[in-house]
Amino acid sequence: MELSETSIFVAVLGFQWIVYVWESYLSSRQRFLARTVETVPDTLKHVLDQETFTKARLYQLDKSTFGFWQGLYSQLESTLILIFGGFPFIWWYAGEITSRFEYGPEYEILQSLVFLFLTSIFSTVTSLPWTVYSTFVLEEKHGFNKQTPGFFVKDQVKKFIVMQCISLPIVSGLIYIIQIGGDYFFIYTWLFTFVVSLLLITIYADYIAPLFDKFTPLPEGQLRTRIEALAASIDFPLTKLFVVEGSKRSAHSNAYFYGFFKNKRIVLFDTLIEDYKPPGEEKEDSEQKDKSQEESEEPANVEEKKTDKEEKKEKHKKQGCTDDEILAVLAHELGHWKLNHNLNNLVISQVNTFLCFMIFAFLIKETILYSAFGFNTQPILIGMLIIFQFIFSPYHEVLSFCMTVLSRKFEFEADAFSKKMNKAADLKSSLIKLNKDNLGFPVVDWLYSTWSYSHPPLLERLKALDKTD
Repeated sequence: MELSETSIFVAVLGFQWIVYVWESYLSSRQRFLARTVETVPDTLKHVLDQETFTKARLYQLDKSTFGFWQGLYSQLESTLILIFGGFPFIWWYAGEITSRFEYGPEYEILQSLVFLFLTSIFSTVTSLPWTVYSTFVLEEKHGFNKQTPGFFVKDQVKKFIVMQCISLPIVSGLIYIIQIGGDYFFIYTWLFTFVVSLLLITIYADYIAPLFDKFTPLPEGQLRTRIEALAASIDFPLTKLFVVEGSKRSAHSNAYFYGFFKNKRIVLFDTLIEDYKPPGEEKEDSEQKDKSQEESEEPANVEEKKTDKEEKKEKHKKQGCTDDEILAVLAHELGHWKLNHNLNNLVISQVNTFLCFMIFAFLIKETILYSAFGFNTQPILIGMLIIFQFIFSPYHEVLSFCMTVLSRKFEFEADAFSKKMNKAADLKSSLIKLNKDNLGFPVVDWLYSTWSYSHPPLLERLKALDKTD
């Protein structure tokens, strides 16, 4: 049975709505729990107090409601763009721009870059209101946002510029390789993307991430000494140990490692470390404390009143983790390295990329795919957009679910590794603390969790750690 342009278009649009409806249904199941479970269940009373549970429940409700409206808008926007030929129009307009500078259709790479730039501007502008609301309303309401409007604007501008500096050269290289690569261009494009991905992983933390956040070496002391000893105990080739000032952006916590071969680095968020003060601030705090003591000795004529923002910050003060708990978290992260989880993910990613490029090579010359989306020419970039984003969509959904299942398996294994290093108690304590600090709602719908959570829910991880070997 030969496919028509209309059947291809309807199938793509229909599948998008099927995925949207399915994910909306799963979200509604989780939202129902957040709306109805108002008291701490008996199984959670050893984990959360009622006050923290209520805060987490309300945060979950607000995030879920926001996610519903944002998802609906994104789905409607995508549908309207496809129905009314948004992509063909932008491609035509990109050609008009290049023609004004006397560059004709033969300059396909140049027109492709203009097209990519215009679509980036469009997506940035249309998503900006949602980003602003999420940051300054939702996150601010629950005490997580630390950004000022000025910081936010500079951050968004830098993100846009950096993204263009990275994506435009990569797209140019891919199009050029496909143009000159012949029938086996998919081998060369895979090699190109593999090298680029390794390069980006290598330079990201040293040259890109510092454009947005400040990284400082972890000060000498007991924590640094113990982390170095932990790394040495499993032959982890630790070369640098940083603290990133994530508190200027958000109150959420994290830790990660990166690097290749014998050049590994560990990064801790300052919000993860209990009572952490950046170098230089300890002296300022001491001077401020002395000043406050002097002022407290003077008679106060006016009663001091705290602002709403100050009260909100005190109400949701981050705890952070003790040294023992941080070591347990790092033992979990190092478990991913020791058990080759990162390597496995890299291999899976590259095999998937190679297969996708190989199938893409068979489909790129199918004119019906282009005409189904309103194009009367066959630009390489448009072929990549149609095939990778729309035609491969069912495959990507299946792969995403499989990777979620695999990720959960890896998380349990990393927890078990930390347990083998006699850090089960501290890991449990840190998981509970981080859940509280991040206002994670621990009552989870099983179907929503299975589909969406790359990390197992808190109770599942605690139960696994309690099991005897």
